[in-house]
Amino acid sequence: MIDVLLARLSQKHRTISYPAREPTLPDRFRGAPVVDSGKCVYGCSSCADACPTDALHVTEGKPGIDMGRCLFCSDCSEACPSGALSFSKEYRLAARQRDDLWVRGDFQPRVRALDDNLLKLFGRSLKLRQVSAGGCNGCESDVNVLGTIVFDLARFGIQIVASPRHADGLLITGPVTENMKLALQKTYDAVPSPKIVLVVGACAISGGPFVDHPEIHNGAAGVVPVDLYIPGCPPHPMTILDGLLGLLGKVFRR
Repeated sequence: MIDVLLARLSQKHRTISYPAREPTLPDRFRGAPVVDSGKCVYGCSSCADACPTDALHVTEGKPGIDMGRCLFCSDCSEACPSGALSFSKEYRLAARQRDDLWVRGDFQPRVRALDDNLLKLFGRSLKLRQVSAGGCNGCESDVNVLGTIVFDLARFGIQIVASPRHADGLLITGPVTENMKLALQKTYDAVPSPKIVLVVGACAISGGPFVDHPEIHNGAAGVVPVDLYIPGCPPHPMTILDGLLGLLGKVFRR
């Protein structure tokens, strides 16, 4: 027993203090894209041509990036001859509306809390059934990481449960393949109402690198209603956690 106590003392406190303090992100972290239209060369489309998912459009010489399609691969910023595109350290990427994932300048966090009635139901206890609708296991792995001692998702009253009948909503990853469409719909129908739906990752939002492939459905929104979009490929665990807490009104927006 004494060995166990000594080991615990040597390990010290491992759980991050977020949201009381800002998280420490890795040096190579790529967050929200930043568009400096003033540096753009009119008529240049090098950034759009380099994008593998058609996430970047240039309109009247000004680029805009759809984070719902963006893989955060940095091909666009590397191809831009004038340095008009870059990636910041902003991890707060989630949004309630699909259109709010578009970036045409400096990105501002846009997630909003649920309405008062749903907050009364889910604000202190939220159970989610995770559905991998054809994912590569990238987003799924980062969702699983939230259950470790570092993030300790359960301390916020949020848990991943095994059955949709025990859930308050769905957390969906993957592009929704044809083989998973019916399974996703049945899982959604099995969740008692009222319920919420969160989509995590570019695949679940838009199809990601598989967008417009005949065997996928370009994300979950065409199959079930969506309440929160969390972009990334895959999103960093902090991005997912911030989106969840923002939805439940548990973080203060600076």
